[in-house]
Amino acid sequence: MRNQFLFTSESVSEGHPDKVADQISDSIVDLFLSKDPEARIACETLTTTQLVVLAGEIRCKGVYENGAWAPGAQEEIEATVRETVKRIGYEQDGFHWQTFRFENNLHGQSAHIAQGVDESGNKDEGAGDQGIMFGYASDETPDLMPATLYYSHKILERMAADRHAKVVPFLEPDAKSQVTLEYIDEKPVRATALVVSTQHAAGMDNDASRAELRAYVKGVMADILPEGWLPEDEKIYVNPTGLFEIGGPDGDAGLTGRKIIVDTYGGASPHGGGAFSGKDPTKVDRSAAYVTRYLAKNIVAAGLARRCTIQLSYAIGVAEPLSLYVDLHGTGTVDAAAIEAVLPTLVRLTPKGIRTHLGLNKPIYQKTAAYGHFGRTPDGDYFPWEKTDLVDALKAALA
Repeated sequence: MRNQFLFTSESVSEGHPDKVADQISDSIVDLFLSKDPEARIACETLTTTQLVVLAGEIRCKGVYENGAWAPGAQEEIEATVRETVKRIGYEQDGFHWQTFRFENNLHGQSAHIAQGVDESGNKDEGAGDQGIMFGYASDETPDLMPATLYYSHKILERMAADRHAKVVPFLEPDAKSQVTLEYIDEKPVRATALVVSTQHAAGMDNDASRAELRAYVKGVMADILPEGWLPEDEKIYVNPTGLFEIGGPDGDAGLTGRKIIVDTYGGASPHGGGAFSGKDPTKVDRSAAYVTRYLAKNIVAAGLARRCTIQLSYAIGVAEPLSLYVDLHGTGTVDAAAIEAVLPTLVRLTPKGIRTHLGLNKPIYQKTAAYGHFGRTPDGDYFPWEKTDLVDALKAALA
């Protein structure tokens, strides 16, 4: 690790077109899991000017069985999609929750995939696809997340809360943030550059309105960042291109799964490449990424390392992972190989074992689809992979 360096992460708001797509896809996951905890869902969403399109493969008791939709199921899907867009706040001429065109192209899951993945007889449930998944934790923040991403998320979360509460009249749903921090001896010490680009209401094409927007955003940054961390004024960029009236799906098409680095660790950790949103928890792209975060976070919370990266790999239709790798980045108090030996004794790392341990077969996913899947506060059934309930077991096993 270098002694001194700059690092940057970005985030996007719930109104960013790709995040609109993610939230719609996860609203469908939640809808189906609420009907059938063993539902199979792979739902992709496209958003563009006055259009939402769903596509993918599904299986769900009471909704879609034997190649046919249950009565009223398609109407409920459309209502769920429109309610999701309404909650985000889109009531614009170019994208309005009541009037956009809607296409549902979901269809039945391939029988060839199902036969390899489903549990049957003496065969354990297999992974829904091949792939590699990574989890990460760092002691940079109380949530054990990279600080650059942590603050990028928090700035946009605060702006969204202010927009919904009508604290200021000019904010619209689409926004992006970017935070650059200076690190000394592996610790963040200050911001060297901050960027926010936010969609705004019409009529802000004058100096007074721009100054008001800049003052508001700078105030949010000052509230979110630690005291004394703001950079010099010329390194704070607010809507650097000028006007940003046309935004959301009207300004740029959105697709599920295009913000995987925003969803995870802001570039501070490797990513296996698979997206999360729109997938039920039998898909290891999602569930194994959650369990690797869970394990990495518990390792750091237990004081066994200041930073930890974990990788798992799977083959489609095979239950047990092909590999487990732990990297403590030179910050560990115990040997990484010893941790690798202990982890499978604490959590069974098969798809079913992960889902059972974390309680993933529940409609808990729409909340994950904006402002990151990690670094969130566990709340009842939500974000169970953020719990640190393995700390004592890890300490005891590695004593």
